Amino acid sequence: MSINFDWSNPWLVGIAINTVLISLAFILPKKLLTVAGYLNAWLLGVIVWGCLNWQGYVVVLFYFFVGSSVTRIGMKEKQEQGIAEKRDGVRGPENVWGSASIATFCALGYFFISPVWQPLMVLGYVASFATKLSDTCASEVGKAYGKRTFLITTFKPVPRGTEGAVSLEGTLAGVLASVVIAFLAYVLGLISVMGILICVISAFVATNFESFVGATFQENFDWLTNEVVNIINTFVGAVVAIALGYIQ
Repeated sequence: MSINFDWSNPWLVGIAINTVLISLAFILPKKLLTVAGYLNAWLLGVIVWGCLNWQGYVVVLFYFFVGSSVTRIGMKEKQEQGIAEKRDGVRGPENVWGSASIATFCALGYFFISPVWQPLMVLGYVASFATKLSDTCASEVGKAYGKRTFLITTFKPVPRGTEGAVSLEGTLAGVLASVVIAFLAYVLGLISVMGILICVISAFVATNFESFVGATFQENFDWLTNEVVNIINTFVGAVVAIALGYIQ
């Protein structure tokens, strides 16, 4: 008896593709996520493929691999200074959803909302990942190569790795990262040329807002973890993008 797989159903395809990829990830010796992280990434991947098909999936894959790679830049030096990511950069479920929960809501919004508003949901989806990749690149490059780092609220020099610190090197890396992932989304047909500009502007605004939160509030509230800040950061990026897309 033969079993016919329905390749026209994006949800079934998403389940199949993600199951294969996660299975391969478990086998590979180099781990990018914890076991729980991979299981949550599987769920994220299924939702994204089901809602935005392979084009949306490519965007999240690009963010994941580039973000994970950037985290390992200058790892030895950052470990010696005590400013490296936990678990040597291996991410857990809290990192998965801290980075992608807003994008997931945008993807689900696209799936359930009226077609009139779907382009704005896609714009918010791309902008949220542009924001997070910009933040990750700015932070990791700044910690590894920032020659002079300043507190965003006072512009006084502070040590690399200080919450709310910014550097020229990190800022440029963050802007470049947002340009690249937004351009990828444009090539995939998810956003327009204007959408690239909107995503870059939104990522820049949100990333600097995240630095402001880190410099002023984060240490004063135990619940304001890095993952919560990431959700706030990507929320701001998505909302700014949706607002700009609406008024353009």
